[in-house]
Amino acid sequence: MVRQRFPEAEARLFNRVFICMKCGSRIRADAIKVKAKKIKCRHCKSSQLRAIHKEQK
Repeated sequence: MVRQRFPEAEARLFNRVFICMKCGSRIRADAIKVKAKKIKCRHCKSSQLRAIHKEQK
């Protein structure tokens, strides 16, 4: 059974959400600032962030 995806829910869950590579915490920020390394993790102060995966692996 496949769940239907709503655009409002996808925007809230996936748009502008990044994951810290070291501790795994979620950070909401602009992609331009993340690429420029201006955003750091609140918990471990790392600037290594990746975009959240939209599909389960």
